[in-house]
Parts: sequence; structure tokens; C-alpha cells
Amino acid sequence: MALTDLDRRLVDRCLKREPAAWHEFVDRYAGVFLHVVRHVAHARSIALEAADVDDLIAEVFSRLCDDDFRILRHFRGRSSLPTYLVVVARRIVVNQLARRAAIMHRRSQRPIADIVRELPPELRIDNHEEVEQLLERLKGREAQLVRGFYLDAKSYDELSVELGIPLNSVGPTLHRILKKLRKAAENA
Repeated sequence: MALTDLDRRLVDRCLKREPAAWHEFVDRYAGVFLHVVRHVAHARSIALEAADVDDLIAEVFSRLCDDDFRILRHFRGRSSLPTYLVVVARRIVVNQLARRAAIMHRRSQRPIADIVRELPPELRIDNHEEVEQLLERLKGREAQLVRGFYLDAKSYDELSVELGIPLNSVGPTLHRILKKLRKAAENA
């Protein structure tokens, strides 16, 4: 779909900062941005509160205003304005959601001591010496996993990437290794 005269005039009016042009732009495209936010969140299985949706839409509009409407100034009319704005909004929303996820992930990282205290008794290792003794019985990836979690305080995410283990397998693998070590220690 080509650029319509209405959209061309609207962009020109916004760039010239004509009265009421921006309000007309917001009224015309708020629904498009709402759809983009919901679609991106759904595609990434992210549940958003109404306030989060509003914040993301506001972020899109804010970014459109940045640097004297730089994004609108770069629009060349090779597509329809809604198509261009959907692509721009999608990039902004994806980046914002990724940034928020990274922040939440960092906030969720707790000290290893807290995590160890919450483990079932059969999986707890209370001191580094005990871990080192147990590590002597392990080789390769098993040793790296136990060392990384208990001594280096690495998260499951970090261990998954570093060792090439699926994220949802890190906990069960640790559990299996530690059960095996405890059993071997009891039989020794």
C-alpha cells in the first residue's frame, strides 16, 4: 500500500509542529501501537499489565519525538506510513521488553547462600571443603556443573550456556549428580 495524501500531510504537519497535528497523529496510530505491543508480548509469551502496555506505547511515541522527530524525518514514503510505523514500533517494543527482562533477571539473581539454604537437605552442601572433596570424585561436565553452581555462584542460565545443557536440565542434573555423590559417600 502506498503512502496516502492524508498520512503525508499528517507527517508534514507534525514535522512543522503545527497545532493539533501531534494529537491527531497520536489518535490515528495509538491503536496500531497497542496492537504491536500486544502482538510482540504474545509472541514472546510475556504477560503485560495494562500499565506496562501503556508504558510501552508511550515509549514508542516518545522515541518518535526524539531528536526532533528523527524517525519520522527518515520516512521516505516507500511504503505506507502504518507499515513503517509498525516496523519501528516493533523494534522499540522488542528492545524495551528485552531490556526489562534483563533487568528483572538481574534482580532475581539471589546470593548463592540463599539458594543453597532452600535446597532439600539431601542436596545441601554447606562448605567449600565438602564441595572440593566431592569434586574429586567427578570428571568433566559433572565437575564443571557442581563447581560452577556451588563455588562460582553461577546461575542456571549461565551454566546452561557455558556447558551446553538445556536450561531446564541444569537443576535435575545437579540433583542427580549430588544424589550419586551422597550415595557414594555413604558407601565409602
